[in-house]
Amino acid sequence: MAIGEAGPGPVRDGSRPSRRLEETMRARLDRECVYVPSCRFGLYAALRHWCPPGGRVLMSPVNDDVIFFVVLAAGLRPVQAPLDPSDASIDVDAVPDGLWGTLSAVLTTNLYGNPDPAPRLRARCDALGIPLFEDAAHAIGSEVGGRPVGAWGDASVFSLSKHVGAKAGGILALADPGLRETLARTCEDLLLPRRPTAEVAYAVRPYAEAAVRGLGLRRAAWATLRALGRTEREEIRMPLRPDELVRAGRSAPGLDAFDPWVRVDMHDYRLRGGRFRLGRIGRGLDRLDRVLAESRAGTELLLSTPWAGPAAWKAAPSRSPGRAQPLFRVPLLVADRDAAVRALARRGIVVGYLYDPPLDDYAGAGVTDPSPAPEGARWFARHALPVEPLRARAVIAALEESGVRPAEAPEGLVPSGG
Repeated sequence: MAIGEAGPGPVRDGSRPSRRLEETMRARLDRECVYVPSCRFGLYAALRHWCPPGGRVLMSPVNDDVIFFVVLAAGLRPVQAPLDPSDASIDVDAVPDGLWGTLSAVLTTNLYGNPDPAPRLRARCDALGIPLFEDAAHAIGSEVGGRPVGAWGDASVFSLSKHVGAKAGGILALADPGLRETLARTCEDLLLPRRPTAEVAYAVRPYAEAAVRGLGLRRAAWATLRALGRTEREEIRMPLRPDELVRAGRSAPGLDAFDPWVRVDMHDYRLRGGRFRLGRIGRGLDRLDRVLAESRAGTELLLSTPWAGPAAWKAAPSRSPGRAQPLFRVPLLVADRDAAVRALARRGIVVGYLYDPPLDDYAGAGVTDPSPAPEGARWFARHALPVEPLRARAVIAALEESGVRPAEAPEGLVPSGG
């Protein structure tokens, strides 16, 4: 249980709306669930519960940098894993034998909804007696080994901002139902009080965004935010600020010192949700199956294009045909990603969720153990073009019109199928 971070005492007046969200996800996963204000918050609570400070966590280097800072905030050492270059899943066979025994936990990413090899990772963790955590933020509808993603780990975390489209909320799911009350209390202790201004901003945000889209003001709005100093990223990765990071590390574990990094792109990540917010999340969750069906159809269409992967990989085990996952984003692999991003921008299609460079190249060996085989992650991070499957036809038209070329398979890098 998290120590020394107790916030205000439990507030129960919003418990009923959140309980409905928990029961909905429990029915999907057959696991006890705890509603949390964000995926990153739920992951922090899980890491604090299971991992001793100073422990080492194997994770993907092609991942949101916020998750990297969550691991650091929990007082843990990130260890970057080798990746399959076709989908950025953890390459189990490329992890050196001697490395496994140094780990305190393994954290999957399930990038864009493509599952990591959870059955094999589960077996490894069981043999070592360490927990497996599943970050299922992108993978609420994906499956692996005949189970939903999120049904393999000791704990798994989901984002209700992605497929659900609520731009808030998350779920912490637990393999051991007996731990539900303990983890719920841990989360209660870590929450910050509800802010009326945050609820008002959440309520009006969809209408403001719709107005910006309708008036074609995306670029003007972004330029205004930059001029006011309200943007936190000038590049794909947020500024590392290494000197400040070292100072924050002296206070780990703890969220307060790491808040400047963990809050990026979601300043409400730790706030209690009001009834309006929880109601909107619930309505989005009610539509989830329809969204997943549409995402699966768009994914199937995009995976039939030349940009789905180098032709040399088509027969590889990891790319064997089958029912497509309902991906949150489909990582097309293109020769020149910057040119592809510009081509889509001309059609009003914004590309996000880029994770380049890999975390070990971004952060350096001072705060993370680098991958023992970094080439797969670097290649994928450089060539991946994550596109929204719900806009599949518009994406294909834009790429065809612009003559965007698919990526060529790099010499010596092949999908492992692991």
